[in-house]
Formats: sequence, structure tokens, C-alpha cells
Amino acid sequence: MKLDILAFGAHPDDVELGCGGTLAKEISLGKKVGIIDLTRGELGTRGSAEIRDKEASDAAKILGVAVRENLRMRDGFFQNDEEHQLEIIKMIRKYRPEIVLCNAVDDRHIDHAKGSKLVSDACFLSGLRRIETAFDGENQEAWRPKLVYHYIQWKNIEPDFVVDISGFIDQKIDSIMAYDSQFYNPDTKEPTTPIATKNFLDSLHYRAQDLGRLIGTDYGEGFTVERYLAVNSLGDLI
Repeated sequence: MKLDILAFGAHPDDVELGCGGTLAKEISLGKKVGIIDLTRGELGTRGSAEIRDKEASDAAKILGVAVRENLRMRDGFFQNDEEHQLEIIKMIRKYRPEIVLCNAVDDRHIDHAKGSKLVSDACFLSGLRRIETAFDGENQEAWRPKLVYHYIQWKNIEPDFVVDISGFIDQKIDSIMAYDSQFYNPDTKEPTTPIATKNFLDSLHYRAQDLGRLIGTDYGEGFTVERYLAVNSLGDLI
């Protein structure tokens, strides 16, 4: 299956938090979208890997993605090395996306920056035909995505561009709240974490509102780029 957009996240829920509204919007426009989680989030303070598996599946249905896979790398300990790069390359060559979205280049959780660089490096290497890979017993052809963008996570990194997600904020929040074990629930007996507070839950709205305000819309999601953005004409900007 060829995808238009493939979004990578170090943990289940990274993609929903960082670019869930953008994915929902692109899917509504007819794009084929997939999600690849690097780990199962097994080191998370709340819930368990098994619970996160179910939550990730539910979130994928809410967003309407065509496919979601988990590479089962070691949460907290995966590295940007040949072994892990090859696993990413196989996914890129399997789905041949035009656009790849991945973790923030700098963030509070160490896996986010690691995942960001790992996926970015693998996107380049995937285009080298002398790197040979096989999937399900078949040799894969080289493939390099045209564009790699990084969504914004915990830190308020200044975006290079903002996507208008007005009309999709509820779908984004619903996909996030599919991770019931991870986020604010006043009735839970689980330990409190930075993302399990009422403040963090509220921030999902006001951060999206603030980005929307800055571009003249109701809600937005920000991204950073690896190379200059190009437009055909000034009229391409909104």
C-alpha cells in the first residue's frame, strides 16, 4: 500500500498530540495516511504496554488512518544506529510516502529528539539503492520521501509553518483522549505525570488556539522544516 503521508512517533500518542489535527484534515481531503510507533511506551509511569496497544488502535480508528504499526523498539533505549535505521528504512520503502512527519527536533523527553533524528536520517538513507533491504521475503526498492516535517510537542518551539486545523480540533482531542491511561482523569489512582494534569489537557486547546490566532484561523498545528519551504506563487500563502 502506497501512502501519501507517514507519521512516526517515538511513543503511542506522540503523533496524536503533535499532528493529529493535520492528519485528520488530510484524510478528509482524500489522502492515505499511516502511523508508525517506534516503541510501545512500556516505560510510561501510567498504564501498560498492552493498554497502550489497545489505546493506539482506538486512536487510529478515530483519526481514520489507513494503517498503524509498532516497531517495538526499546522505550528509552533505542538508538540512532544502523540496526534501528534499517527498521525505519523498511517501513519507508514498504509504504513509499511522499511526506514524512516525525518527532520534535528538541523536547523534554529524550526519545523525542532521538526519534526525530533517527527517522530523518533513515529517510535520507532509504533513497540509497546500495542499501539493500527485504520485507516479507521480497527485495525492496529505494525510496526517499520528498518532504520531512517535524511536529511540535512539549516545548514551545517556534514553527516554520502552521497548518489550519479549524474543524478538526475535536477529532484531534478525541484521538488523544483515547489514551485514557495517560491523560487527565480525576478518578484515577495512577500516579500524576506532567501530561496527566488538567493544565496539560487545557493546553491542548489553548496552544492550538494561539497558533490559529497567529495565522488568522481558529486552530493550528505547527511544524519545523529541514529545508526552505517553496511556493509557486505568493497566492499559495494564506
